[in-house]
Amino acid sequence: MDVGIQQDIIAGQKSPDALPPAIFLMGPTAAGKTDVAIYLAQYLPVEIISVDSALVYRGMDIGTAKPAPEILRQYPHRLLDIRDPASSYSAAEFRQDACGEMQQISAVGKIPLLVGGTGLYFRALQYGLAELPSASPELREQLSAEASRVGWPAMHRRLAEVDAASAARIHPNDPQRIQRALEVCMLTGQAMTVLLAQKTQPLPYRIIKLALAPSDRAELHERIALRFAIMLQNGLIAEVEGLRRRGDLHPSLPAMRSVGYRQVWEYLDGQTNYETMRQRAIIATRQLAKRQLTWLRGEADAYWIDSQKTELGRFVLQYVQKSCPRNESVL
Repeated sequence: MDVGIQQDIIAGQKSPDALPPAIFLMGPTAAGKTDVAIYLAQYLPVEIISVDSALVYRGMDIGTAKPAPEILRQYPHRLLDIRDPASSYSAAEFRQDACGEMQQISAVGKIPLLVGGTGLYFRALQYGLAELPSASPELREQLSAEASRVGWPAMHRRLAEVDAASAARIHPNDPQRIQRALEVCMLTGQAMTVLLAQKTQPLPYRIIKLALAPSDRAELHERIALRFAIMLQNGLIAEVEGLRRRGDLHPSLPAMRSVGYRQVWEYLDGQTNYETMRQRAIIATRQLAKRQLTWLRGEADAYWIDSQKTELGRFVLQYVQKSCPRNESVL
C-alpha cells in the first residue's frame, strides 16, 4: 500500500471506492472454503493468503486439513508453514505478516484473497489491534499451574470477575484465550477489553467480505465427522506420534492445543481409548465451528452464502465480479 494513499485514508481524504480490493472468504471449519478459493483462483487475478491459526505450523498437515502439495504447487497459499510448532504466533504477528503479503499482491495488480476460519485474525487485520503486552513465560507457567489445580472453568470464572466482557466473549473451554486475557489483566492492571478499544489504524483496503456456511447445521456436523475419519485414515495418529518424538513439544503449547491434535495426544498418553478420542475430537471440532459461526454472526457487513448451494464456486465468483467496479481486472 502506497504510504500517501494510506495517510489520505487515515485523514479521511480517500473515498473507500478508491481503495484497492481485498476478498475475505470466512467460514466455519469444514465449510469448503479452500475449494471455493481454488475455484476463484482459476478465474480471478487473486493470490491466496491463509487466515488460520493452525496452518501456520510446519509438520502439522493432516490434522489441519492443509491443502495437498500438488494443490499448493498450483495455487500457493501464503502464511502456511511459517512457524515451528514449538513457537507461538499472535494475532499482532499475523496482522503484520498479512499486511506485508497484501501489499506485495496489490503492488503487482492482483487481489489478495484471504481464506480461513480464525475470526480473531480477520478482526485484527480489518480493524487493527491495541498495543497489548508481550507474553510473560513466567506468568503463563503460573496460570497453567493454577489451572491444573482448579480447572479452566474456574479460571474462566476468575476472568469474569476482572474482565466480564472478555469472559462473555471467550468460551469456558478455551484455555489459550482465557490464559491470555488473565495475563493481560495481571500485566497491565487493565481489562483486555479496555485495551482492545485502543485500536491501531484500520486496513486500507475495500473489503469484499463473504461468510460461507451451510444452512443445515446437521450437514456441517456430517462433514466434520467425515473429515476427521479421513484424517485418521490418512495417518493423523502417526503425525502426532512424530511430533511427540521430537521431545520439545508438550500439550500446553498453542500448536498442540489445536483441535484433533490435543485429543490424539491424550490418546497416545493413555488417557483415553481410541473411540473416546475419536468422539472427543469430533465434538471439539463441532464446538469450534459453533464458536466460529457465533463470531461470523457479528460481522454485519458480511455477505452470507449457503455452502450447500449448487454450483457454489460459480455463485461466489459472480458475486465477487458484481462487487467490483467495471474497470477492475476481475471482470
